[in-house]
Amino acid sequence: MDRKPLFRRKTAISYKTEEKTVVRGYDLSEMAEEGYSFCDALFVLYQNRIPTENEEKMLNYEMGVFLEHSMSPSAAAAIGVSAGRPNLPCAIAAAISTFGGVHGPGAAHGYMLNKYIERARAEGKSLDEMAKILVDEYLDAKKPVMGMGQPQHIDSDPRAEPIHVKQEELELKGVYLEFQRAVEIHFHARRKKEDRSYVGVNVVGSGNTALMEIGFSPNAGWCIGYVTRGFSCAAHALYNMKKGRAWGASRNEPMVQMIDLSMIKYIGPEDRTVPKQGERQQYARKQKEEGEYKKWVI
Repeated sequence: MDRKPLFRRKTAISYKTEEKTVVRGYDLSEMAEEGYSFCDALFVLYQNRIPTENEEKMLNYEMGVFLEHSMSPSAAAAIGVSAGRPNLPCAIAAAISTFGGVHGPGAAHGYMLNKYIERARAEGKSLDEMAKILVDEYLDAKKPVMGMGQPQHIDSDPRAEPIHVKQEELELKGVYLEFQRAVEIHFHARRKKEDRSYVGVNVVGSGNTALMEIGFSPNAGWCIGYVTRGFSCAAHALYNMKKGRAWGASRNEPMVQMIDLSMIKYIGPEDRTVPKQGERQQYARKQKEEGEYKKWVI
């Protein structure tokens, strides 16, 4: 008598055989052979389509900007947990578990934009009118406007505005960028009216805007942020395991707040100019030949 399997699940994401791994119908090896990037594959994974060149460039740019943010709750968690010398994945898991309402990627900003954009359509209001309503409703309720402000970049998040600019350069402007820009204008006007200090858009506000403009849902954007910063958290944990002291303290060192920037002593390579793409091959060969990079390999 034939028996049906007791455990059965369906997936529209991928399948594999002895010869290949297929994601959304595309053979990953074939994509790699054809020169498609990690970001291309990520796009296919979440959106079931090959991105346009500019969409891939936007995703690649946003992920590159978000990859690292030095000492932050996630980095501190990676370092703190790795000081106890568990298995490496424990430190990485602890690090990305710090992402929430005030740190790291989040879906809340995207849901906020969707809610008010839909409300503008339903109420027959322009995006500019609805942006002012959003700002007033949040500030009147003494709630922070999501996507605005960064506690360590007090004069404006240096990662944020360039994402807006890149989105415009790639001609990916749409309803999300228009609405986010309007929110920022009304937010600044309200704070100026109340004689309060300037607070700029942060990387979540601009990054989520760009991701949603190219088709990612708020939750998908959240996941992409986790994956991206996870690489950085892994590097912090691995560096501490390889170069740092177990427990991370001694009788001669005081207990300090890890994410206080004044407590961080950077001992890595000095600032370097990023080579142009046309100079990349020659630059990379020279680095390998000189071998100086090996001092910092983890």
